Amino acid sequence: MTTLVSQQPAASSTPVTFGSSALDTLIETLADGAAAREQDKSLTREAMDHVRRAGLGAFRLPRDEGGGGGSLRELFEVVLRLGAADSNIPHILRNHFVFVERARRVPGNSKFRRWLDLVRSGRIFGLGGSELGTRDIGNGEYDTLLKPHGQGYVLTGRKFYSTGNFYSDLLYVNARTPEGKTVAAIIPVGRAGVSVDDDWDGVGQQLTASGTTILQDVHVEPGEVVDIAAEEPRTPYSATFPQLYLTTIIAGILRRIERDAVALVKQRDRNYYHALAEQPAEDPLLQQVIGRLSGLAYVAESAVLAAADILDRAHESALAGKPDPELFLEAALRAAKSKIILDDLALSAATQLFDVGGASAATRRHRLDRHWRNIRTIASHNPVSYKARIIGRHAIHQGPLPNAAFF
Repeated sequence: MTTLVSQQPAASSTPVTFGSSALDTLIETLADGAAAREQDKSLTREAMDHVRRAGLGAFRLPRDEGGGGGSLRELFEVVLRLGAADSNIPHILRNHFVFVERARRVPGNSKFRRWLDLVRSGRIFGLGGSELGTRDIGNGEYDTLLKPHGQGYVLTGRKFYSTGNFYSDLLYVNARTPEGKTVAAIIPVGRAGVSVDDDWDGVGQQLTASGTTILQDVHVEPGEVVDIAAEEPRTPYSATFPQLYLTTIIAGILRRIERDAVALVKQRDRNYYHALAEQPAEDPLLQQVIGRLSGLAYVAESAVLAAADILDRAHESALAGKPDPELFLEAALRAAKSKIILDDLALSAATQLFDVGGASAATRRHRLDRHWRNIRTIASHNPVSYKARIIGRHAIHQGPLPNAAFF
């Protein structure tokens, strides 16, 4: 299925802010529709319309610039809550928030100012980055080609893992020129030659449409091209933000697992004949399982938010024009350490959830299997074994960490 060109709803004139009742209402609305979306993927568009109307995409823009004025730490707290409501929604928005952070770092660039105006109007940005033909994943080399044509350019290529593009309004597409320079083109999804297919067949995160984006001789205006080296200075360890974002979604799923475990036990009215109590809610063994799940959810949230605190300070130094390499290094370390521990514990928690529910918890109507599937899929974005080895090497020898994508 290919994306359709449609008129998107405009954002609210007052974007949601941290701690507001409007934000609470948005998250409750998204949570209420999560089960229905698992059965009918088309409803995800409606959920994204709620996100647009609320102005959530402008959460990180200053209030005096028409944004929500949220700090980076507060954004990650929102991601936690969204992850608990429906892990697909924050995942769809990940590349959008990455783009907003990039755009904010170049306030003097008229092109990025124009694109941030679109963010304020409720538009969502997606990403055309990963390519299946790339031999060395994450090395920043692309087969997608941007070449001169008339007064502008044409863009041709094929991207995969296009998370969120199916629901986005504009795409940030990584490409190369015939001379080999790395550039980006920012183009509307509805432009002729752009095809975004919902062909993602992963076991989890099934609503994110993380499939194929095809670009066939797409016209690109000169003002839509970004010379990355000249116009978009990167911060140290720039992959920390998107990687910590994913681990934060997992922490949100853990919060939901705890809630689902409590609900399962409360709604049960019978127990096994050899159980420790007649009523499941009074069974010490089931109480212990829920206690461990609760503790794990707390530790996960504490870990990702501690990393977000440092990353917040690092990003503030970049916004001030003096990126602090030590802060970025510490944020990368905290994000990596959180992932290599939480991935396995979260998968275990998703299994333990069934220990409190009995056989009925495995019925399709509950769809509790989605938690394990979603965690497994998110965790697979960056294999923990490579990250653990590098953290171990750093603990012994110090020195830098990998400084490109996927770390």
